[in-house]
Amino acid sequence: MSQSWTWPRIELSDGAVEAMKWLGLILMTADHAQKYGLMPTVPGVYEAGRVAFPLFGIVLAYNLARVQNRDPTVYARVLTRLLCCGTIASIPFIALGGLGFGWWPLNCMFTLAVAVGSMYVIESRRPFWKIKVTSVFLLGGALVEFWWPGVALCVGAWLYMKHPTGGALLLWLAGTAGLTLINGNGWACASFVVLVGMASLVTIEIPRASRWFYLYYPAHLAVLLVLGFRIQSPS
Repeated sequence: MSQSWTWPRIELSDGAVEAMKWLGLILMTADHAQKYGLMPTVPGVYEAGRVAFPLFGIVLAYNLARVQNRDPTVYARVLTRLLCCGTIASIPFIALGGLGFGWWPLNCMFTLAVAVGSMYVIESRRPFWKIKVTSVFLLGGALVEFWWPGVALCVGAWLYMKHPTGGALLLWLAGTAGLTLINGNGWACASFVVLVGMASLVTIEIPRASRWFYLYYPAHLAVLLVLGFRIQSPS
């Protein structure tokens, strides 16, 4: 009797999850420091920085996929943190410039928030949830960094990590492929290499700093803004 195909599950140690988060923070910080003129242009920094958001999305998806008993309060708490920190980060993010209409797109905290909002609607399975999640995805994705591909990557990874299926993997892959078009290179795909490496190799213990990313994101943008003013100001 032939056995039906089952998609492989993703299992990460807590240390691997934290290592991915820290790697993302390092890559993001270097990329932003170069982008806003606080370090000389170094070949490879921009490209490596394209891996940061996919890593953040995968970490968020994995942590939420581990939530038991479909507890909607967890999604609400994470969504509230993302919206609050995204709003605070908007001040230096907009002040640093380079955005369309002076404010668009909203920073990546809001991208993750749209993804979590979509997850919340899917998990709730309330009446008309398919229409609601489509609305959140389409409207929210139009306003945030990395647009619909960024949201699709996070939601696809979450769906796959909860219940591995070909459809979930396809959404995850489609989101990642969309980022390659936005970024102008394929470095977002390196997030899969990091994920496989972390799943198979990393068993180290790293203390969990669950709220560190929420605080670090607006803080590092504020520091970049202040340092940029100091560099531009006459001595």
